Order: sequence, then structure tokens, then C-alpha cells
Amino acid sequence: MTQSKPKFAPQISIPATYMRGGTSKGVFFKLSDLPERCQVAGKARDNFLLRVIGSPDPYGKQIDGLGNGSSSTSKTVILSKSDKADHDVNYLFGQVNIAKPMIDWAGNCGNLTAAVGACAINMGLVDADKIANSIDESSESGICEVRIWQENIGKTIIAHVPVYLDEKSKVQVQETGDFELDGVTFPAAEVKIEFIDPVDSSSDMFPTNNLVDDFDVSGCGLSTDSVKATFISAGIPTIFMKSDDLGFTGIELQGDINSDSETLAKLEKIRAKGGVAMGLFKDVSEAQSSQHIPKIAWIAPAKSYSASSGKPVDAADIDLVVRAMSMGQLHHAMMGTAAVAIAAAATTQGTLVNQAAGGGELGEVRFGHPSGTLLVGGKTEQVDGRWQAKKVSMSRSARRIMVGEVFVPADSF
Repeated sequence: MTQSKPKFAPQISIPATYMRGGTSKGVFFKLSDLPERCQVAGKARDNFLLRVIGSPDPYGKQIDGLGNGSSSTSKTVILSKSDKADHDVNYLFGQVNIAKPMIDWAGNCGNLTAAVGACAINMGLVDADKIANSIDESSESGICEVRIWQENIGKTIIAHVPVYLDEKSKVQVQETGDFELDGVTFPAAEVKIEFIDPVDSSSDMFPTNNLVDDFDVSGCGLSTDSVKATFISAGIPTIFMKSDDLGFTGIELQGDINSDSETLAKLEKIRAKGGVAMGLFKDVSEAQSSQHIPKIAWIAPAKSYSASSGKPVDAADIDLVVRAMSMGQLHHAMMGTAAVAIAAAATTQGTLVNQAAGGGELGEVRFGHPSGTLLVGGKTEQVDGRWQAKKVSMSRSARRIMVGEVFVPADSF
């Protein structure tokens, strides 16, 4: 008896690592492990990653994939050994849209950046001698400096990854520790991140050439047609506005914003107009196809409030408060790339962020976000009349959650 072929395509399995980085989670792949047609940019790669995450999902839950129904967890990363001089690993990030069949490759994820160095070491993408040489013999531990080439934005990032010798004298990534990061439930090892020259030297950090602009928000549903704004391209293109001008307090939590469809629609209109003002879009209609950038954020001087966990945040312990939108929703903490923008703007005298933090020469600021606080540092200077962020730094943490294989239907990509 002749056996008939299966009616439906079987599933295939691909090696993958599921990691938390900062306040985000994502699925990490080694480029060479992907199906051959997915190793290059294109429809096959996008469809494969969409199926892994469980998008598009009209229910918004991503139940049939590894996404968790939020912008912070609908993320993918592809790593490969770097072909760039003085770099260890190439890092490509894809922000997967939850409801639409779309992946935004336009920007970086600063939170998942914290996991890239550790994942690259565990995937064997960092030279073994370099890792071994980072160990101090007396303490049998050390810090491995992983130089990352961020492919989406063409920038260098340095991750300082803690490592140690196990009982078999094998070097391991130190993932556990006592470093606490607001927005993450459990403590872990601290990973210091440095974003080197996050703005192209040929362009201005402030795309309108102004530290503060009169931003036309007519037709966006506000009580005024113009608000003050600082447009910045550091870390990720971001629009900063005063919370008062938007009718906010600056200490909103997710429930205050994400359950209000009218407010979300206003903010999306403002984001689209801001994208045009920054030169990212020719027309507001283009914002629909690029929801990852620009980010929209509002700031206010330091205020006391209760974080989403119930933890009190005292105004005396912070310099300002910031709230930011990610993929159409108020972020539960702060995107790492937006934190870069905050650091760069806060340390540049005259911006709205700098003013909210008290003004003057600032080398670092601690800001309040919905889940707590974060300390960031920055160094900016004017070069040939253009403002440049030379370096921005922050501390995050990262942890492997799962290493194994992810299954997708063979005919889905």
C-alpha cells in the first residue's frame, strides 16, 4: 500500500536562545543557524521571525509564539562573528509588530544590548583567548569587554560582561548577582554598557539644528496648536515634550495611558508629525510603516510617586521624571535606546530635558520611570558647530532563560 504524503508541512527546529536583557526579552539566533534563505534580509527572514514570535496576532497575545503580547517582549536578535575591525560580534535587532505582519529593522534595542555580549560569548562568537585573558587569576573572575557592532544603526557598543572560572576551570558568564534594575523582579549580575559616538559625526544630534523647537501639533487633539519640543537623534530618534503641554503629570503609569484609546490616538498623531519635523518621514502617512521610530516622550521636574510595583519613588532621589511610548503603548519602564536619548539630552545645556533636570552642566542624571529609577551618564560637546554625544553609559543586567530549539511550520516562511 502506497503511503500518501502528509497533508500539512511538518515543523522544523532551529537553535535559539531566549534571553532577558534589561527590561526586555527576545529570541536570539546565531546567523549561521538560520535556514539558508533566512540568512539574508528579505521576506523569508521576516516571515520566519514573525512565526517564531507569534505575529501577526489580532488577539494581541502572541499565544502561538514566543512573544508575550507587549512591545518589550516582541523582539528578535541575530548575532554573527563580526567582520568589522576591532569588533567581536555583529548585532542585528528586529522589533516585531504584534498585530501586523511587519518587522521594524530601523533602530536598536538598548535593553537587549545588555544581553548581546553574554549571548555572543555563550554562542562561541567571541575569541576564546580574549575571554580567558579577562580572568584575574587571584579572584578567578573578571570583566570581558565585548565590542559590538550594532548593524541597524552602524554604531559601536561596548558591553562589560562579568565572567568567572567554574569548578572545571572553564570560563562562564556570570549571570547571577545583586544588581537590582527597576522593572525587573529579581537581581542579577551588573552589565555596564557604553554607547560610543551614538550620533553620526556628519550629522547634528539635533536634526532641526535647535535645542528647543516650536512644534506644530495642530490637528492632534491638544488644546494648543504648538508646544515646545526637543528633537534628538541619539540612541534612537526621540521627541521630548513637557508633560504639562500634553495634559499629563509626568508620573503616569501604563494603566493611565494604554487603556485610553483617545489619548493613544493623539500621541500617535503627534509622533507622526514629529517624524516629519525630524526628517524621518516625508509625510505623516509614512509613520504607519515605521512604528519603532521616532519615540515620543514627556518630561517634568522631579516628583514623588508610587511605581507600578508599589515602590515609592522620592522626588529627592531623582533629577526628573520621564515617560515614553514604545510601539503605540506607554513603556512599563524605559527603553534602553530612549535612555541613551535622555542621557544625551540631559547633559546638553538648554534642552527641555536638561531644564527639567535643573539645568546647567550635568554629567549624569537619575530619572524616574513607571517602574522606578535609572541612572545614566553622558558626555556631549560641540564639534564644528554641531552637538555630538561622544559617549553614553548605563548599567543593565541580562540572563539566559532558555537555550534549545524553536519550532515553526516549514511552510510559514
